[in-house]
Amino acid sequence: MNHDHHSIDTCVRSALAEYFRELDGEQPSAIYDMVLKSVEKPMLEVVLKEAGGNQSLASQMLGINRNTLRKKLTEHQLL
Repeated sequence: MNHDHHSIDTCVRSALAEYFRELDGEQPSAIYDMVLKSVEKPMLEVVLKEAGGNQSLASQMLGINRNTLRKKLTEHQLL
């Protein structure tokens, strides 16, 4: 099975390049948080769906503690 992470990498690079192009002279800020929030929510949604809604399985797939997953799901209003 090919776990090619390059497409995710390419998407992030492309999105950031577009972000900087569209700044139109404005000063960028909080890029780190913006990117993490932009990536984290859809990742949680997809993994939870792939896990059939099973949070224990989703946390295993993500490699994070189940309590951490619940906290993140709450933060992103996914519960």
